[in-house]
Amino acid sequence: MTQRQDKASDGVAVRQAALSMLGAVLHRGQVLSEALATGRDALAARDRRFAHAIVAETLRHLGEIDHVIDHCLDHELPARAGSARDILRISTAQLLFIGVPAHAAVDGGMRQLPANSRYRGLVNAVLRRLAREGADLLRAHPALSRNLPDWLRNRWQATYGAATTAEIQAVLANPPPLDFTLKHTVDAADAADQLGAAALPTGGLRRQQTANPVDLAGYQDGTWWIQDAAAALPAHLLGPVAGKRVFDLCAAPGGKTAQLADAGGRVTSVDRSGPRLQRLRDNLSRLGLHADCVDADVTAWRPDGTADAVMLDAPCTGTGTLRRHPDIAWTKKPEDLAGLIAAQDRLLDAAIQLASPGATIVYCTCSMEPEEGEQRIARLLADGAPVRRTPLTPVDVFGLDALVTDAGDLRTLPCHLPEYGGLDGFYACRLLRI
Repeated sequence: MTQRQDKASDGVAVRQAALSMLGAVLHRGQVLSEALATGRDALAARDRRFAHAIVAETLRHLGEIDHVIDHCLDHELPARAGSARDILRISTAQLLFIGVPAHAAVDGGMRQLPANSRYRGLVNAVLRRLAREGADLLRAHPALSRNLPDWLRNRWQATYGAATTAEIQAVLANPPPLDFTLKHTVDAADAADQLGAAALPTGGLRRQQTANPVDLAGYQDGTWWIQDAAAALPAHLLGPVAGKRVFDLCAAPGGKTAQLADAGGRVTSVDRSGPRLQRLRDNLSRLGLHADCVDADVTAWRPDGTADAVMLDAPCTGTGTLRRHPDIAWTKKPEDLAGLIAAQDRLLDAAIQLASPGATIVYCTCSMEPEEGEQRIARLLADGAPVRRTPLTPVDVFGLDALVTDAGDLRTLPCHLPEYGGLDGFYACRLLRI
C-alpha cells in the first residue's frame, strides 16, 4: 500500500484532473502519459504528480477496487450514472491504497459530483462504508487476480502457468521502485548512500521510496539515469563496445544509448519520434555523454556504412512494464499484436542489413508476450536470415541463471529477484551476423 498524504489531496482541481485522466484511459483508450500532458498547464508540478499517482494506483488495483465497490451496491450502476463509477474508483484508491484521510477522500469524491446528481446519496453511502470497512472487505474478498483484464491474465497463465502468473500479479500490485544506472566513473557505494538506495545484483542501484528524480543527489551532476534493472541488461549482451560503431535502433528515451556511450561506443541513435529523440538528446546533455541522433524510420534509414554492434529495442505492447505503466493493461487489446509483430519483423530484417558481418545484434522488447519475443526469433531463423543465435550464459547476466531460457535468451519476469522487489518483464536474444 502506498502511504502518501498530501495537502494537494484536498484540492478539487487535483481530483478533477485525476477523474479526467482516468476517463481518458478507460473510456477513450488514451495512454496515461498523454492524458497527463493534456492538462499539464492546469496544475502545479506537485499537484500534477499527485493526480498521476491517484490514477496510477486506481489502474494498478482496478479489479480490486471495482470488486469492493460492487460489494457495497445492491444493484449495478447503470450506464447513465456517468462519472459516478469513476468518482467511486479514484476515491476508493485514495482510501484503500494511497493513505488519504477518510474525510478528505469522501468529501473530495462528493465535491466532484454535480449538485443535482441523483447518485449523490449512493456515492456518499458507498464511500462512507468503504472508509469504515474497506480494508476488511479487501482481506475478506481477495481480488488480486481481477487487476488484469481476462485476456491478458489468460495469456500469461497459458504461457507461464497459474502459479507464476499469481506471483507476477502480486508484484504488479505494488508501486515501482526507482532504479538507477550509474556512469562507470561513479563510485557505487557513495551514490547508494546519497540516494538512499541499495545495490542490485545486476549492477545498478534501487531506491524503494518514491521521489522526483530531479530532486535527488547527482541528477544535476549527471552521474546516473533512471532505468529499470531489466531494461539495463540487454546493452550488456553486446559485450565490450569501446571504439566500436554501434547503432541503437528505436532508441528513445535513451537509457541504452547512455549505457553504450558511457562504455565508449561510437553510438548512432535512431528514432522516428522527434519529441522522444529530443528527450534523448536532453538526457545525454545532462549526463555529459555523446551520440549522433538521427530522426528517421529505421526500416528506411540508409547510413554510410554498417555497424559493429546493433541494439534493437523494438516497439511492443509493453506488457512487461505494467508496474510502471498500469494503463497498458486497459488500453492494449489482443488485436494490437498483429500490427506490432509485423513491425517487429520489418525492424529485425532492417537491423540485420545494418550490421556488418561478424557484428553482434541484440533484439529486445519489454513485452511478456512470446509472439513479440521468442516467436519473432524463431521466425527469423526459420526464414534463413543471415544470423545465428549466440546463447547467453549466466555470466552474461551477472550470474542470474533464472533469467536465461533453455534456448539461451534473456527472459525476465516481474516476479524475478523477489528479495529485491522484482523486475520489469523483458525479452532479449543475442544474434551473430554471418
